[in-house]
Amino acid sequence: MLYSFLGGMTAQSLILIVDDNATNAQVLVEVLARYNTLVAKSGEEALSQLETVSPDLILLDVVMPGMDGFEICDRIQSNPKTQDIPIIFMSALSNVEDIAKGLYLGAVDYITKPFQQTEVIARVQIHLKLRQQTRQLKNLNDQLEQQVAERTEQLSRSLNDLQAIQLQLIHQEKMSTLGQLVSGIGHEINNPLNSISGNLAHADQYVQDLISHLHLYHRYYPDPVAEIVQDAEEIDLPFLTQDLTQLLATMKVATDRIAHISRSLRTFSRSDHENTIELHIQDGLDSTLLLLQHRIKPNSHRPAIQIIRDYAHLPPISCYPGQLNQVFMNLLANAIDAIDESNRGKPYAEIVTNPNQIHVVTELKSAAIAIRIRDNGIGMTEAVQQEMFKPSFTTKPVGKGTGLGLAIAYQIIVERHRGSLTCNSAPGQGTEFMIELPL
Repeated sequence: MLYSFLGGMTAQSLILIVDDNATNAQVLVEVLARYNTLVAKSGEEALSQLETVSPDLILLDVVMPGMDGFEICDRIQSNPKTQDIPIIFMSALSNVEDIAKGLYLGAVDYITKPFQQTEVIARVQIHLKLRQQTRQLKNLNDQLEQQVAERTEQLSRSLNDLQAIQLQLIHQEKMSTLGQLVSGIGHEINNPLNSISGNLAHADQYVQDLISHLHLYHRYYPDPVAEIVQDAEEIDLPFLTQDLTQLLATMKVATDRIAHISRSLRTFSRSDHENTIELHIQDGLDSTLLLLQHRIKPNSHRPAIQIIRDYAHLPPISCYPGQLNQVFMNLLANAIDAIDESNRGKPYAEIVTNPNQIHVVTELKSAAIAIRIRDNGIGMTEAVQQEMFKPSFTTKPVGKGTGLGLAIAYQIIVERHRGSLTCNSAPGQGTEFMIELPL
């Protein structure tokens, strides 16, 4: 039975039917009797109704006197209050260009006249289900953002208070005492992190349910109409379903990385009991660069930062991967900060001519591997280089940096991996960090 596998929608869903043909509109009202429906006989009437009601779905006739369906769709999509309402076009037109135009304007589907009752119900069910799950994901995301914002504000206040305390403790107490404070920061980070991780698992399940629903629809309708085939090809449906899963997996990697950061804070003053494992260094570098894509991509102030990779063929090394990745994250994030600082006051065209670049180079030496991360940012003075590995030292504004990043990175490389971390920089000449790790 069609309703059984496409069910799950509430009878309270509201559908707006826009059709100047009263007979067609009445047929649709009867077919969709299980839902609440509103009928508009013209585009003007439909737009007027949308000022006071917010339907879950709009069935929109294309050919109407006066304002046609394309213009109505365009105006609905242009209004922030209505642009998220899914629209299904209805028309006897079978011209591919007309269908493409409707989809381009923002329609989610197309139904041809004369109507097939089962097709109408199936398409309506699917798009109501998609809208419901989209709302659930949006609500979940809004909740997560609110939780993160609230916790971030609390942590920012805590970190600001701890900065002053840290400066005093460095001169008065042993590093073990400072380590206890840092561990406390890690504990505070874990509270919102657990909430994010838990909700992320639900979000992944919602997406899997959505994909399963699409597969179920395909099983019962293996030979869809040409419009559906065309739409699936245009949006590359297999890629979308696969990439959405991969995006969630990347978010999982990000939350795991935060957990590693929390553990790395504890390594600042005491030994960690994690075991070393074999790691290909380029995998850690690439995963870190992937997580920083949102900062590398172009914005209104500059084009995208160019990432130039020059990887040697390296053997895997025995290391603490989470800690090394935190070092890479810190150095690369600092490189981006330095580049953005150097761009202040520069015209966009000048940056295009002299592009921002970060070079990531790996080399094989006789008994070690070397990693060099070089940027063409603002650079550092000799005085800053003398202080930068010390706890609580930072050149960033209050609330933007804790002074622990490079200090932790130094301890991870030198103490935990028996390697070396050095820096070469000059004002206006960029900065290069060099890491050596023994084989």
